[in-house]
Amino acid sequence: MAKANLLMEDRGPVRVLTIDGEAQMNVLSRALVAELAQHARQSGVESSVRAVVITGAGKRAFCAGANLKERQGWTEDDVRHWLLELHTAFREIERCPKPWIAAINGVALGGGCELALACDLRVMDPGAEIALTETKIGVIPGGGGTVRLSRIAGTGRAKDLILTARRVQAAEALQLGVVSRISPAGDSVGAAVSVGQEIAGNAPVAVAAAKASIDEAYDLPMDAALEMERLHYEKALLSEDRLEGLKAFAEKRPPRWRGR
Repeated sequence: MAKANLLMEDRGPVRVLTIDGEAQMNVLSRALVAELAQHARQSGVESSVRAVVITGAGKRAFCAGANLKERQGWTEDDVRHWLLELHTAFREIERCPKPWIAAINGVALGGGCELALACDLRVMDPGAEIALTETKIGVIPGGGGTVRLSRIAGTGRAKDLILTARRVQAAEALQLGVVSRISPAGDSVGAAVSVGQEIAGNAPVAVAAAKASIDEAYDLPMDAALEMERLHYEKALLSEDRLEGLKAFAEKRPPRWRGR
């Protein structure tokens, strides 16, 4: 069984990564998970990259979850190590200063749903479905699904989706707040790239600081959260980009961001 790999294409300031495993529903292999982590680190330090879109090849699947054939014969310790690899890779995506956007072009199941949840934004094709289906096979979401879905949609909705393991279509996913936008049919990547280009029009230092502030202050008490926001505001306050933004506004021209 061929392992999926990531294909990379830069569309201006937006990097598009495609899981190239259409025949196997773009499942997550250990090699692919390691590659995701590497791309998160790499895109984070490339000044030309302002946002990253992740999607799956073909129309059937964004990512159908773990490669169960690869897991045949694994010991319990092998599975534990796999979960740590998933956690590490998905945290690299979250820590990347560049926003990640999941273009959900087909089913996103199990670990594939968890990959989408680790991204900053999710754009979903109207015909796609997402689900955390692990309780159907005797386990629970182990790649961060119970944690991230609760934080994104609330504990009640997370319990509804995880305990039933039901599949959710795009309209309901949007209503629940699990996805950010629904794309035109067949164009989740194009819609996600458009979102990335919107982001790329803004100051890189400010975008990175805002992302970090939202993520790091989310579960803090109010006073600590506001202090965290002030710390990240300081990064933008001291940046050259802030002065360029003020100058561009005064001169009625588009800003020329330098990312510093």
